[in-house]
Amino acid sequence: MPNTHTVRLPEELTERLAILARATRRTKSYFIREALERCIEDLEDAYLAETAYEEFLKSGQESIPLEEVERRLGLAD
Repeated sequence: MPNTHTVRLPEELTERLAILARATRRTKSYFIREALERCIEDLEDAYLAETAYEEFLKSGQESIPLEEVERRLGLAD
């Protein structure tokens, strides 16, 4: 069963959403769900990468230059 969520949107975005829904004869919920489905993976990647980077910085581990990683893996030219 689908979950219901409440989202506050700026008036301009609300109006754009309403116009799109009327023009396409689809619901506003349809477009909100569509937008989330298209963007959620990028948001996950960005925020999870940021969290991993912060954890790396806190760990005090030394970074390895890309050239060294490539050399160790036998990928260097």
